[in-house]
Amino acid sequence: MVIDGERRAAASTLSVENPATGELVGRVASGDADDAAAAIDAAAAAADDWARSSPADRAASLRTIADRIEAEADDLAALLSAEAGKPLPTAEGEVAETIAQYRFYAGVTDKVRGDTIPTAENRFNYTKRSPYGVTAHVVPWNYPLLLGTRGFASALATGNTLVVKPPSLAPLSTMWVGEVMADATPDGVVNLVPGPGSEVGAELASSGGVDAITFTGSTGVGRGVLEAAAEHITPVDVELGGKAPAIVLDDADVENAARGVVAGIFSNAGQNCVATSRCLVHEDVHDELVEAVVEKTERITLGEGRDSETDMGPVISADAQADVLDYVDSAVEEGATLLTGGSVPDDPDLADGHFVEPTVFDDVTPDMTIACEEIFGPVLGFVTVSSAEEAIEVANDSPFGLAASLWTESIDATQLADRLDHGLVAINTFPVSMPQSPWGGNKESGIGREGGLEGVEAFTTVDSVVIEHDEMGEPYE
Repeated sequence: MVIDGERRAAASTLSVENPATGELVGRVASGDADDAAAAIDAAAAAADDWARSSPADRAASLRTIADRIEAEADDLAALLSAEAGKPLPTAEGEVAETIAQYRFYAGVTDKVRGDTIPTAENRFNYTKRSPYGVTAHVVPWNYPLLLGTRGFASALATGNTLVVKPPSLAPLSTMWVGEVMADATPDGVVNLVPGPGSEVGAELASSGGVDAITFTGSTGVGRGVLEAAAEHITPVDVELGGKAPAIVLDDADVENAARGVVAGIFSNAGQNCVATSRCLVHEDVHDELVEAVVEKTERITLGEGRDSETDMGPVISADAQADVLDYVDSAVEEGATLLTGGSVPDDPDLADGHFVEPTVFDDVTPDMTIACEEIFGPVLGFVTVSSAEEAIEVANDSPFGLAASLWTESIDATQLADRLDHGLVAINTFPVSMPQSPWGGNKESGIGREGGLEGVEAFTTVDSVVIEHDEMGEPYE
């Protein structure tokens, strides 16, 4: 742990295993509620000085963080690959995006601006943005660096202090980056408390000493965070579950769409909040698209992340593997047609890992479980539609609204995108993260936006200042 600039031990430790092999990757301290409370106190003590630091100083800290990560990017990517089971190129891409996030927000520190507002003749009104103060960051395991950094960098850029809870299933890379952040900032600005969500996370969510919370994870846990934060009216930015539709219309470039659908669902073994797990395909191109997707799916090579032949790694744990296979069973029971995959791979070299074959179903109806619930695994279902209107209706008929992709050559694509009730819409690609672009969902997929200049809004308040140039009149004459 890191609290107030000091590396501290904990009463217990957490073992981290490679989900592809079962091998021990490392151990990390496992903190508790008292550790989280101490970190909150340290962040609060450092908050005023950091908020008053110059934009240039904060930018320098962010550039230092980016430079240090870049200098050791290969080692960090290898660590991320090992603890999360990602293919090494996927981990390398996440590290590169992490560096880009810090560099982007280094350029934002002096662009946190307010407005002047026209008022009465002898009165002047302006607004300014102020940091919240102590911000709590609960980081997910599926993209710990990318999703964590989106909050870390924007919070630091705007003058906030941090208490970070790394993910229990893959904490090592977040701890590595967190220690770099702590070294590049004054003591207490960045604090790291790994440990169980039931203790560390619960303390961060319920503490009156936390001024704002950012959480990425499941919708169920997110509800619990919101309920706990409500006691102190603590603002919360949450990115939760998703059930991203890939809409392939009859005028789409089918080969291009097939590549996008496959990449969109099987990247990171489907453990992606924007995974395109349901494909709404127009009946006129159904057969062609399904054939192309199945052919590409069956070329995917499963393996350990360091193997250069690996295209897809395991899911994160044995429990996750069991959950995904339960969804496969339910799809078969409900009448979907299994086209490929659907089980644990029959390969002795993969027996120690939590692998699930990349799986494709056809004849899925919108009311089936695999069309409605977030699976968080490598399972794709094809739903046939007869028109763009039907596709939009099915896409929006979900409690989730995080992301969607739309595959069409029509100039009407933007008009269709406007009708999709999703926070992220990609046209002729799958949803991707960019430092300069906002990220977040609608409906039960979340509240708020991070990334881009919206990240400034996520971690600041708007304060209004009014100056009266005339003397006050007598109030009760």
